[in-house]
Amino acid sequence: MVDERVSAPTESCRKLKRLEMAWCEATTFGDLLVRSAERYGSKEAVVVQDDRRSFEGLLESAIQAGRSLLGLGVGRGDAVGILMPNCIDFVEVMFGGALIGARVVPINARFKDRELAYLIENADLTILLTSDIVDQHTDYVEILDSCLPGLSEASDPTTLRLDLAPKLKSVVMLGNSSPAGMVDRERFELLAGSVTDEDVHRLRTRIAIRDIAMMMYTSGTTADPKGCPTTHEALVRTAVTGCRNCFELTTEDRFWDPLPLFHMSAILPLIGCIDAGSTYITLTHVEPGASIRQLRDEACTFSFSTFPTVTNAILDHPDWDPKEFTQIRAWTNVSSPDGLRELHKRLPDSRHLNAYGCTEIGGVACFTRPDDPPETWATTSGPPFDGIEIEVRDIETGQPVGVGERGLIWSRGYNLFEGYHKDEAKNAESFDDDGWFCTGDIGAMDPEGRVSYLGRVKDMLKVGGENVAAVEIESLLQTHPSVSIAQVVAVPDAKYVEVPVAYVELRPDCETTEKEVIDYCDGKIARFKIPRHVRFISANEWPMSATKIQKFRLQDRFAEEQHASSG
Repeated sequence: MVDERVSAPTESCRKLKRLEMAWCEATTFGDLLVRSAERYGSKEAVVVQDDRRSFEGLLESAIQAGRSLLGLGVGRGDAVGILMPNCIDFVEVMFGGALIGARVVPINARFKDRELAYLIENADLTILLTSDIVDQHTDYVEILDSCLPGLSEASDPTTLRLDLAPKLKSVVMLGNSSPAGMVDRERFELLAGSVTDEDVHRLRTRIAIRDIAMMMYTSGTTADPKGCPTTHEALVRTAVTGCRNCFELTTEDRFWDPLPLFHMSAILPLIGCIDAGSTYITLTHVEPGASIRQLRDEACTFSFSTFPTVTNAILDHPDWDPKEFTQIRAWTNVSSPDGLRELHKRLPDSRHLNAYGCTEIGGVACFTRPDDPPETWATTSGPPFDGIEIEVRDIETGQPVGVGERGLIWSRGYNLFEGYHKDEAKNAESFDDDGWFCTGDIGAMDPEGRVSYLGRVKDMLKVGGENVAAVEIESLLQTHPSVSIAQVVAVPDAKYVEVPVAYVELRPDCETTEKEVIDYCDGKIARFKIPRHVRFISANEWPMSATKIQKFRLQDRFAEEQHASSG
């Protein structure tokens, strides 16, 4: 006789297979690294410039960093800030903090005095770790001395008492120098002597997957950056799902990601590579020539360049020869449909992926698949991951819209952050009573449940009473044969309230005029959508936050220009 209680699960498994439902796995940062170190051992895990760590080596150095943090008095839930360019120290300290249950706070390395001072206080940082690597002419020692008065005069760098940062106990210099008021590398490493590996592992095993792992800060393109506390589950589960199911990473992959480690676009792929046994490869400063050399020398198989400002700079560089990079099986890019179609023309033999996400919803919630046809990849960001809900709602009524109709993108699921840090008013505005979060993004959903990103609500212009999406104009401008990147902003107008102005970066060795660009739009979009002015900008002039162009700075730039001309 067959025991039905035994045979039932088999039938359930068959049903799951028919439905093509992927099982999910969630763990903590620390447990993930421990497991991968056991699985992959001496295999290369991380490459940053010329610094390399195996999986075993990364775990060993992360434990050492965790011991040093404990030696400095860091406790479970304490906020540990990391202000560094991409470097191996960043990776080791990030995992070290995660192992002991600290709240890791990656800090935008482009922040200036005021922004940094605000974050240190807002995040309640206990420890801040920095470097003396000068990246893009940014001197972190100089910035910290400026925004933390009294730091250089501190008598004991392990017990700071600063008026503007009362909770900050220490600033640690993980470099070759020993600035006044900071704990230098030698002393930081000596502090590990008072703590054992067993102490670190004891704390690791007590961490729950819904504990806060990290507090990312939004880019601050329109206001002060906002802290987004995010759980271990939201980060690890999202990263693992994306890299297993969408990227199809294996132990043979060498994954190139040039984006800053303080950004989700670097942290999530890093976590996914740790899980898959792939090698994660990055560099300190993104420069096209250096990027090409690293892609070639490291035999990279996957490019996560992601943003056109990075990808186009590589493809337009004189050293780029596509015949030398046939091993790159896939590229990830996020751009307008026409911009993505152009990339497909330039890289016809590679697979391409598109994505949608933001910091608040775990970094990414949707990805296309490697076998999607080009038009699907160009026009959608794919379906949401299992366990993540996406809904498109009418901007005015808040009711769900139909298939193909545009509206506000809302999300719910394990992926959500835990609410804006110290901002109950913003939380009340952003969440509904059923736990849905309003992203502030405009999008649509096709019949198969794939999401299309159509711009930010704040990127909507009101031209003479007509709603105009900046992304629509940008997409058209980027079909111009001389245009590489276009950004459209609203500027005040006496007659129409506001009108569009386009900032344009040209392709190498291309020339055009303001009139020619404006004339190019004539007959292709409604006349009221055509930019009233076009301003040309070089690649290094774009005002950037981390990975995003700060449109409000472009608006300020135009206002200053108008003021100067009228004066």
